[in-house]
Amino acid sequence: MADEFDSEHYPGNFYQGIIVRLDRSRGKGIVRSTRGRDISFEFPFVAVVGAGIGGRMPGIEMLKEGERVGFDVGWTSKCRRITTIKPREPGDAPA
Repeated sequence: MADEFDSEHYPGNFYQGIIVRLDRSRGKGIVRSTRGRDISFEFPFVAVVGAGIGGRMPGIEMLKEGERVGFDVGWTSKCRRITTIKPREPGDAPA
């Protein structure tokens, strides 16, 4: 079946990509998907899986430029934006 879930390409139900830009002071960044598309994210409009609750930018300390991440997207009135980022766990194999 063509629309069957592909766990190899979407582990944990997340798209895969690499953080190519991260501005910690502004709480903004860009993830490049495996298909080469750059998609932005901005705190407080993104949730980081595994981050504590509260604070101005919960989970930003878990993110690093060049790191592989899983992500999910949503639409704003202007563009597509990342809504959830799942940092790679230490035991995860590189994709």
